[in-house]
Amino acid sequence: MDKKYIGIDIGSTASKVCVLEDGREPALLVLPTGWNSKITAGIIKEELEKNYGSIDDSEIVATGYGRISVEYAGRVITEITCHGRGGYEMIGRDCTIIDIGGQDTKYINVAGGKPVDFLMNDKCAAGTGKFIEVMANRLGLTIEELFELAQVGNPIAISSLCTVFAESEVINYMGEGRSKEDLAAGVIDSVAIKVATLVQRKELQDTIIITGGFSDNEFFASLLSKKLGKTVTAMPNGRYAGALGAALLAKEKAQS
Repeated sequence: MDKKYIGIDIGSTASKVCVLEDGREPALLVLPTGWNSKITAGIIKEELEKNYGSIDDSEIVATGYGRISVEYAGRVITEITCHGRGGYEMIGRDCTIIDIGGQDTKYINVAGGKPVDFLMNDKCAAGTGKFIEVMANRLGLTIEELFELAQVGNPIAISSLCTVFAESEVINYMGEGRSKEDLAAGVIDSVAIKVATLVQRKELQDTIIITGGFSDNEFFASLLSKKLGKTVTAMPNGRYAGALGAALLAKEKAQS
């Protein structure tokens, strides 16, 4: 039986898994993290064993917010290293990675497959996936609907740096009778501004990609491109960058 190299990325909102086997395309899995990372890690193990049998002989690397909860992993590695390795593999060259997670946003500069610089904003959720989720709920929309409406609206300025105060701004605008399209556009535009403000503090390479839950969103990539004055590329499987990087690092370590 072929050796398996498994990367498990337990994020604050979603957990991603990548299984590498020689001669096969990477197998990918995503599921909600839920309230308990240990329970999620157990569900992942059950799913892996259902599909592959025993994983006792597999090389497993865990990363992400809940990485220490994956007790059956042989190693744990930070998400900066794993996202850098996975993003580099996806795009095939040196790049700047903008990872928009559930609870934080990361800038990662990658050269030769390894992070050489990084910056993380984890002090406030206003530039993260959680902010978008909160605002979508406030407007009675799914996240997909929020992005769809944002594309046809005229953005209303949302200036607060705190999610709680920004939500209050949105409630006030709702009371004024502003359209959902304009409010949705304002929410997404405010996230793009906050992300751009973070990464502009650092050097940006010619190739810039997005990872995380909104990595495949072409509209957000184009909006961020305008804010940065550089092309930002949406990645169809960018949410799996951390899991892919973890699986690749597991394989490289085993074969070194």
